[in-house]
Amino acid sequence: MSAPGYWREIPQRYNLLASRCGVCGDVDFPPRVMCQKCRRESIGRMERVGLSGRGNIVTYSILHTGMPAFSDQKPYVIAIIETEEGPRLTAQIVDCRHDDVKIGANVKSVFRKVNEDGKEGIISYGYKFTLVKE
Repeated sequence: MSAPGYWREIPQRYNLLASRCGVCGDVDFPPRVMCQKCRRESIGRMERVGLSGRGNIVTYSILHTGMPAFSDQKPYVIAIIETEEGPRLTAQIVDCRHDDVKIGANVKSVFRKVNEDGKEGIISYGYKFTLVKE
């Protein structure tokens, strides 16, 4: 990823920033400039909001093969998470045994290293999720 592209993505990578429609209240992640439901009516009425970082697992998969950037993490868990605010997002589940990951499990976001672009390239950090201990 180029340096400019990397820096443009920082708000939603680090802070889980979303957008809320001023017309219907729908929340979207990543942030949008126009609501998917209200369309034109929402232009100029979208506000940036932070997501709580909490949610639950809708579905997941354990990946045994993957992109070269993640080869040192194999096998790893990728899940679709429904946040408390409503939007769904895809994220890696970390810091747990794969057998402990279940549909419906509560999760919270954590800040982690995502990947590294070679030995001298950009190190990307962002959100991953971990199971909430009950």
